[in-house]
Amino acid sequence: MKTALKLLFILDPLESLKNEKDTSLAIMREASHRGHALFVSMQHDLFLRGDVARINAKKFTFTAPSSIQAYSLEEASEYIPADFDAVIMRKDPPFDNEYLYSTYLLEIAANQGTHVYNNPSAIRSWNEKLSVTRFPQFAPEFLVTANNDLIRAFLATHQDIVVKPLDGMGGSSIFRLGLNDPNISVILETITNFGTRTIMAQRYLQEILQGDKRIIIIDGTPLPYALARIPKAGETRGNLAAGGTGVAQLLSERDLEIATTVGKTLKQEGLFLVGLDVIGDYLTEINVTSPTGMVEIAQQTTCKPAQVFLDALESINQAALHQYA
Repeated sequence: MKTALKLLFILDPLESLKNEKDTSLAIMREASHRGHALFVSMQHDLFLRGDVARINAKKFTFTAPSSIQAYSLEEASEYIPADFDAVIMRKDPPFDNEYLYSTYLLEIAANQGTHVYNNPSAIRSWNEKLSVTRFPQFAPEFLVTANNDLIRAFLATHQDIVVKPLDGMGGSSIFRLGLNDPNISVILETITNFGTRTIMAQRYLQEILQGDKRIIIIDGTPLPYALARIPKAGETRGNLAAGGTGVAQLLSERDLEIATTVGKTLKQEGLFLVGLDVIGDYLTEINVTSPTGMVEIAQQTTCKPAQVFLDALESINQAALHQYA
């Protein structure tokens, strides 16, 4: 018989979560269905008193499983994070200084016995854009710099590129540049803040028209389906937040090669839930903060990602109990 778990989710404000597609809510519903106790906090509920990590949390109960609008919250109480069987960090980017500080506090909590998903030190060291450099065999040609002259030279070489900030999400501030674009100067000045902000440039991949594939990795293992996010007409970005359409599809052989290779390293790093972005045959991003796509895959296939997530989490918990029994 499985033990009921006490789970804490660190989220964005509940009213900002989209009931019809939010991955955090999907995981929470599955956990509730299994009889686990749910608690919620926000980023700044985590704090230190002396050298001990603390967190203010509210017990959360679904009163109607299909609706985020139907829930109850108890008054906040103060806890030691290790009071919970798992603390699941699901705060959305941007990865600003406040996010950075949260990883430090969560790392202190982890050193005091808290099981944190994802590993906070790994979240900090795996920038979602730069991490593709760990797997150069899968990455498209890229450049990381704040120097506009270097970006122009990269554009001259590849003739069609995308430029993007290192801390964005949902396709925000991603631009496609061609050699004859009349807005090259203003775009580069804006995105690099006149050469003072480091960005990434990548060769444009025409396969984006068939979808920017989100591959979900849970405890090192990819789900069998990706969510191909297909750009709307006239749009470069496939992100759902930018109007793309999500279509679930089985992983190709190349997808599987990328996902299994990267997944082994992710598991070693304590990165439990990760979303890979793959365009054509190329790995373009590794999303370690709060990857999405579970709901769409569950709706369109027989795969149930939230169930896979809870199965893996419960398995880790059971293994820990046996280890210390």
